[in-house]
Amino acid sequence: MTARQTVTTSDVLNIAARLERLPFTKFQLIIFCTIATAWFFDSVDLGALTFLLGPIKKEFGLTTVWAGALSSVSFLGMAIGAVFAGLAADRWGRRLVFQWSMLIWGAGSIFCGLTHTIEQLVIARFFVGLGMGMEFPVAQAIATEIIPAKIRGRAIAVLEGFWPLGFISAGLITYFVVSISGANWRTVFIIQGLPAAFLFVVRRVVPESPRWLMSKGRVNEAENVMHELERRVLARLKGKPLPAPEPLNADVSVQKYNMFDLWRKKYAKRTAMVWLLWFLALLGYYGLTSWLSVLLQQSGFPLAKSVLYTVWISCAGIPGFLMAAWLIEIIGRKLTCILTLLGAAASAYFYGQALLNIADIQSVILFGCAMQFCLFGMWSVLYAYTPELYPTRYRATGAGWASGVGRIGSLIGPPLVGLVLPTLGQSGVFALGAVAFVAAALTVAILGEETKGKVVEVISG
Repeated sequence: MTARQTVTTSDVLNIAARLERLPFTKFQLIIFCTIATAWFFDSVDLGALTFLLGPIKKEFGLTTVWAGALSSVSFLGMAIGAVFAGLAADRWGRRLVFQWSMLIWGAGSIFCGLTHTIEQLVIARFFVGLGMGMEFPVAQAIATEIIPAKIRGRAIAVLEGFWPLGFISAGLITYFVVSISGANWRTVFIIQGLPAAFLFVVRRVVPESPRWLMSKGRVNEAENVMHELERRVLARLKGKPLPAPEPLNADVSVQKYNMFDLWRKKYAKRTAMVWLLWFLALLGYYGLTSWLSVLLQQSGFPLAKSVLYTVWISCAGIPGFLMAAWLIEIIGRKLTCILTLLGAAASAYFYGQALLNIADIQSVILFGCAMQFCLFGMWSVLYAYTPELYPTRYRATGAGWASGVGRIGSLIGPPLVGLVLPTLGQSGVFALGAVAFVAAALTVAILGEETKGKVVEVISG
């Protein structure tokens, strides 16, 4: 076991200053792309059920309530995984937990493809969600701690952009494997579980966070990783010297923590804000998107067309996250988050109205695209904003709990839609989602604070 050494505030700030002064080179880009690729594979698995829920519902004869429950079991796993992974990553390291998360969701996805009963499928989807929930807060923490403040928000917003790419890929895989080739839906799950082998690339490329190592008193390891990062960056600069570290002035605690620190002093307000934000945003998002393809089928579109239209609508998420990645460093995290949530609320409402007239497919696609544009922009802000609000010693815990509380919202959303759909109809369902997004925007407007361009030690100091 690695011996813990005494760490001072100056030690922590020295590592932070040396990380912040590093120019962003191809070396860091490779690390970032490795994390983003793992995120992409994870997102493909998460998005699959949106497109496969229709044929699964038909094969097992599920009611709308049971179909919603099947969608929700992944989110139960994600809630547990996010909380556990946050605590584990702050105790045992980001890199180790990141690799385990990939192994769990990959095995769970393959298990989905081997199931023969609805009970087995529910268990398999739980483990898929468990692995996914573990990956998200840990990936956030790694990226936040390695990428310099001046581009951190934009980079993490782009990282989250791999989620719509994964969602779209899940739709395309479903379209070609199920609708075109005629294969069973189980084949899709098996295909999507195989990329979990990418963990061997993660193991080789992604380093442990020097900030985390220093916060745990593993001074020699932190220095070794830091020296290797500096050496690799210098090699990319082709002889140019590294800039001198700029002194940081922040009151950084080097004490141990417990999870109740999330609710002490100034962190209580931040925690209340992000928990409410994640809960409301994910309640609305997953309550709607888990049913997109099914609702189109109920409006009269066949499976192939409903999957294809959902993919087209989801493509609007690509410019959505790119816009958010640009705005986040121009007008800040807080205002970008509010604007994307309000845009999602308005477009979700009008999308629900458009579904009342299926002959007007242009309006359905237009408002659906507007909704996904705003929603994927919202996701980018959530993942960039949340880990910045907490110090290194419990950054993954803070992000994990926020994600876990959000997954409770995503757990409630799909079955809630299944309950209200027979009463309020499709337009009522989307109006309900719009209310959740407006409430989330008000939460950020009242309780949120700006973090744009600040070093994480200064934000948490």
